[in-house]
Amino acid sequence: MTKVASKPPLPTKPFVGIDLGGTNMQIGVVSPQLKILGQAKRKTKANEGFEAVLQRISEGILEACQLAGIMPSDLGGIGIGAPGVIDPATGIVHEAPNMRWNDAPLGDALTKKMRLPVTVDNDVNVAIYGENALGAGKQSSNIMGIWIGTGIGAGLVLDGKLYYGHFFSAGEIGQTILFPFHPLGGRTLEDNASRTNITNRIIKLINANHKSKLTEELGPDPDSWSKDVKSKAIAKHYRGGEREDELVVQVVDAAAEMVAISVANAVTLLSLERVVLGGGLTEACGKAFVERVQRHVKSFVFPKQCQRVDIVASKLEDTAGIYGAALLAMEKVP
Repeated sequence: MTKVASKPPLPTKPFVGIDLGGTNMQIGVVSPQLKILGQAKRKTKANEGFEAVLQRISEGILEACQLAGIMPSDLGGIGIGAPGVIDPATGIVHEAPNMRWNDAPLGDALTKKMRLPVTVDNDVNVAIYGENALGAGKQSSNIMGIWIGTGIGAGLVLDGKLYYGHFFSAGEIGQTILFPFHPLGGRTLEDNASRTNITNRIIKLINANHKSKLTEELGPDPDSWSKDVKSKAIAKHYRGGEREDELVVQVVDAAAEMVAISVANAVTLLSLERVVLGGGLTEACGKAFVERVQRHVKSFVFPKQCQRVDIVASKLEDTAGIYGAALLAMEKVP
């Protein structure tokens, strides 16, 4: 019988877990007992550049520590999940389209700024790692998490371990091609089904004189509408929302079906037992969105046995990345 290696014991010091997204960052101090002691939130503002984002991360760490009643020197280390293709051994973000980063030395830069050991991984990797340990994953051995927000990313746990692939890019489902003959910028899953794209498509259709209840809530300046049509506004007009709207339902349902095609392809390819859906759009639109993805996944997968795959919503929601990043750091820091 093969002996299964046990995970290292959890440390005695608290760790910081950071979920760095294209729009927001969530920062939390996590105790050795896996409780969040203090939490801070910041806008990412990636357009201001790497150093500005780094400064907001450090400010958020200080705020979370203050709310937890500790000093940064009391921490055992920092774990951070960032979007894009990342080498976890070096902490370098090789390519992050939503951040406009190429070969950004996130690990080294944050280590120098905070004087603490830093563990860097992909943002959805850390989220599904957290879900697998403490949330909707239920310790599944073969599981994928797909997070839908500003962009679309995924993380994989195969045979009980995070899977990176040879080029550290495993899980970049948002960059997979759905429509190869569309113009550049309209070919990938992320181009067509992210919250950003859903917002842009709704606004484009409203401008083309399609009827929508959203028009009553938008200001007079069309250039500002993209700031108003975020996940909560979309959910308000989606299935079961307080002001359900036919146009919003059509656009979001089309996005759900495109997500389902990509998820079904992954399930068929990897024979996954469970898929967790998370991210701002999924959390806002809730059960109706998850059920639509689930229904279409089951019609697309092969063979029939794969129809037993569980398609579930994140349980930890916006704390999944915090927990997962902190857990990874706890396990890697001596």
